[in-house]
Amino acid sequence: MDVEEKVSLFKSFAAEIVTEEELRHVFESKEHPNAYDGFEPSGIAGIHFGLMRSKNIKKILSTGVHFKLYLADYFAYINNKLGGDIDHIRTAGKYFVEVWKAAGVDTDKVEIIWNKDLMQDFSYWERFLRIGKITSLDRVKRAITIMGRREGEALSSAQIFYPIMQATDIFQMDIDICQLGIDQRKANILAREAAQRYGWKVPVVVSHPLLLGLKGAPADLKSSDEDTLMSYKMSKSDPSSSITVHDTFEQIKKKVNGAYCPEKVTDGNPIFDYLEKIIIDDKMGPIAIERPEKFGGLFEADNFNELVKSYKAGKIHPADMKSFVSGELEKRVKPIREHFENNNTARALYEEVRGYTITR
Repeated sequence: MDVEEKVSLFKSFAAEIVTEEELRHVFESKEHPNAYDGFEPSGIAGIHFGLMRSKNIKKILSTGVHFKLYLADYFAYINNKLGGDIDHIRTAGKYFVEVWKAAGVDTDKVEIIWNKDLMQDFSYWERFLRIGKITSLDRVKRAITIMGRREGEALSSAQIFYPIMQATDIFQMDIDICQLGIDQRKANILAREAAQRYGWKVPVVVSHPLLLGLKGAPADLKSSDEDTLMSYKMSKSDPSSSITVHDTFEQIKKKVNGAYCPEKVTDGNPIFDYLEKIIIDDKMGPIAIERPEKFGGLFEADNFNELVKSYKAGKIHPADMKSFVSGELEKRVKPIREHFENNNTARALYEEVRGYTITR
């Protein structure tokens, strides 16, 4: 895979790249650059974690990138996830690793890093202080949306540390490419500014879009508006608007059937969001949607864009789209669900984590 192919692969799923030219330079200068994605371990994994993000990671690994999966245990502790119980948080982290395995991520080809281990070195805190010294408190408060909280929300003193810690992680792990959700953009840009100020390596920011919740979003919502997107993304804190990697086919069908999916509208429509970000890929071939004969029988589209045009023209009914998406999600969730049913270690972790109380 040449440099342009690698850049094109990142562009295929990114909402924004800061900057594309810098990404190109990274691949020109390094055969195996460091990239990472990070997570607060908390609760049961939704399909945005188990399907969309694992799909992106597998794509990235094909470029020869050295990928680091970062389990941000103390970030979850600061953010009061799982009641701020650090033991529960770390158990949830082990569960997350099992989800990645079940989703087809080759964990032998990624480096799994825990925040607790990264923080052991004094150099972490030296970097933390240097970044904090050049970052105003107002700037930090504007960045708290990376925690899933709103600007102006009451914070503990520890939560003020969060954005600076996240920027520190990037340098401590020697990251070339930050590959996180668009909701994490503010921390990544803060890290870029600190790097430019101190003459450190400037990380490239590849932000992937967020997956919509089943309730949908306004049609004019922009993927680059990370603050507003938080209100509409899929979140396990709202079970009625999310699908988990453990849901049965019946549960998936029930949730999808209740999803926002107006006729002839694809923008802000979660059914089309899941098609684009999870289901459709280069290996899929023609998209075939089964319909009753009285409604036209089998419908086929060569690609996603053709499907969108057909739906907007009223050629496909929402019920048929929902039936198709339910079936395709089941194909992808089933191997994960079965891994946790058949693997004793994975099953024990799942049973323990699902008994925890979700807090925010």
